[in-house]
Amino acid sequence: MSQQNASSDIELPHLTGLEARIAERIAPTLADLGYELVRLSVLGRDTPTIQIMADRANGSLISVDDCEQISHAAGAILDVDDPIPGAWMLEVSSAGIDRPLTRAKDWERFAGHLAKAELDVPLNGRRRFSGTVMGARDGNAIIRLDDGTEAVLPLVDIRKARLVLTDALIEASAALAGVSSEGEDGGEARQAPKLNPKKPGKK
Repeated sequence: MSQQNASSDIELPHLTGLEARIAERIAPTLADLGYELVRLSVLGRDTPTIQIMADRANGSLISVDDCEQISHAAGAILDVDDPIPGAWMLEVSSAGIDRPLTRAKDWERFAGHLAKAELDVPLNGRRRFSGTVMGARDGNAIIRLDDGTEAVLPLVDIRKARLVLTDALIEASAALAGVSSEGEDGGEARQAPKLNPKKPGKK
């Protein structure tokens, strides 16, 4: 479900075709601005909408101002590259607290939290899994099921995976947001706590 950008060594969500080409073009610029691409989708036909989901490099949520900055930066690149003929729209959003898990680093970062995953290809006759995130290893996401067993999910076969909203996740996200805000205000930077326990486009 994740892939490596060969030119910049940036881990990207697993994408193909047009979405992959757009992601590879905008991800390095987002990284330079301190953001990471979490998910990218191109929806619609007559006037396609490019949906970008992003967060900060440290995993904290982005603000409305961040979304605007990302929109301007990505829009400028797409205006030059022109990957979609005709008119298109660009939407930028935060990954949210109960965010999707699209890269190996997401499964590592949110180890200890609850998640649900669905596969494109059945694993032992099963497509849907829920349990505790245990990390990632050798191109696989590891999730501990309710019965205590661990399921090894190939990242490339994961159709969708998302964190489950819990009090522990909310508290961890709030603590991380507090550290991010302190750093922006010019205060002494602290190490981020571990998380374990619409702008119009081209016309």
